[in-house]
Amino acid sequence: MEAAWEMTKTALDFIFGHLFIWNMIFAVIIVFFQRRDPKSVWAWLLLLVFIPILGFVFYLVLGVDMHKRKMFKIKELEDHFGEAVRKQESRLKRARLQEDQNISGYEDLIMYNLETSDAMLTDDNDIDIFTEGKEKFDTLIEDLKKAEHFIHVQYYIIRNDVLFQRIRKVLAQKAAQGVEVRVLYDGMGCRSVSRGYWKKLRAEGIMTAEFFPPGLRWLHLRINYRNHRKIVVIDNRIGYVGGFNVGKEYIGLSEKFGHWRDTHLRIRGSGVMGLQLRFILDWNYATRENLLQKPVFFENPLSGSRDFCKLQIITSGPDNTIDQIRDNYMRLITKAKERIYIQTPYFIPDEAVFQALMIALRSGIEVNIMIPCKPDHPFVYWATYSYVGDMVMAGANCYTYEDGFLHGKGVMVDGEVFCYGTANMDIRSFSLNFEVNAVVYSRKKAMEMQRIFEEDLKRCKQITRDSYTERPLLIRLKEQVCRLLSPLL
Repeated sequence: MEAAWEMTKTALDFIFGHLFIWNMIFAVIIVFFQRRDPKSVWAWLLLLVFIPILGFVFYLVLGVDMHKRKMFKIKELEDHFGEAVRKQESRLKRARLQEDQNISGYEDLIMYNLETSDAMLTDDNDIDIFTEGKEKFDTLIEDLKKAEHFIHVQYYIIRNDVLFQRIRKVLAQKAAQGVEVRVLYDGMGCRSVSRGYWKKLRAEGIMTAEFFPPGLRWLHLRINYRNHRKIVVIDNRIGYVGGFNVGKEYIGLSEKFGHWRDTHLRIRGSGVMGLQLRFILDWNYATRENLLQKPVFFENPLSGSRDFCKLQIITSGPDNTIDQIRDNYMRLITKAKERIYIQTPYFIPDEAVFQALMIALRSGIEVNIMIPCKPDHPFVYWATYSYVGDMVMAGANCYTYEDGFLHGKGVMVDGEVFCYGTANMDIRSFSLNFEVNAVVYSRKKAMEMQRIFEEDLKRCKQITRDSYTERPLLIRLKEQVCRLLSPLL
């Protein structure tokens, strides 16, 4: 026993005796082996100084991207499949844009999305906007019951609770009828669901796949690169995209969060194909099955749309060199002439987006930002509150949603265009997570989204300059610490 203790003591003496050397080695790895934003590098170095050794363990879990290119090499190749065809369609769209007066002023944004990510502009879409989970999932389940050929389901979080039991029952019934049913879930977001549960689904004829599974079930060392997308595609006729995951809290049955306020879009029309392609590429990466070879998945029966909304489906993720959704948020902010509306559970913008909002304020543009009144991730929330405080002091109208938890994610400008989906207004969504949004060019739907925002204001509390400057010392301390860590969040 004494010998073992002596060996342990000797090892600890060696480690702590060479702490400075170890920290220098770790610092060199962080600075020279990773291509990062300088703010992020400094944040990690500070963490290493204040929490030696353990700080580097946090870096391995939260920050490392040494194998990023290797991990997503196959996915990059799949994403470029059929690029020549889409580029040809892009050139045709360019000619059409010059004659379309309904999207005047946003031609450059449309062309940016076409040229950088082959995001086709479709003009025959009918869109329903959901803000309540019960209504969204009731409608989704009815749509699932009408499926004839295939159902593709993708969520970041799927919980084995009352909500998914309802969905699972319908999926099993459709699979028994010969409908191809696929469910794609994220390895981190669904870590609480046992492997045996997914096995039961497969026994019912439901094909399942896990995106980026952990090496160990309960010890997930790869927190970054999560698939945060929420997509459902039914027979290429109907598509869903937005903020709702699958769990009882999303229909207001959680004591912790209470009422859950989110935003989800139901699309009918050619825009569904953008969601379908995104699901197929993610499924192919997770399973190595090539669904691109099945023509049935690319047949697009028109839905008889009433509103004829124009939209583009845009995506971003660590497999891309361009932060597509972040750039769209940025461009909408800089193009605004009168009003900007932002809803997000996490407001941790990078420096460029933050300064764009500041310039908009100084140019006389009204900036409205709505965040939750309560945290689901405390560090992220207090960093959010810090950035929101800066916006308040600069003249923005900032609000906390008081009737439960606000989870809607998007930007809307001038009652003309909005970009809503799965991406938060934070650095993690911009660069580290796989996200998907819809950019909708429709004055009618943008005005509907604006009315929804204004209705939400009735359940909000405004953060005034006085209330912000009078906040308690403890909150100030939380803000300062979390703001310092914001490049890591």
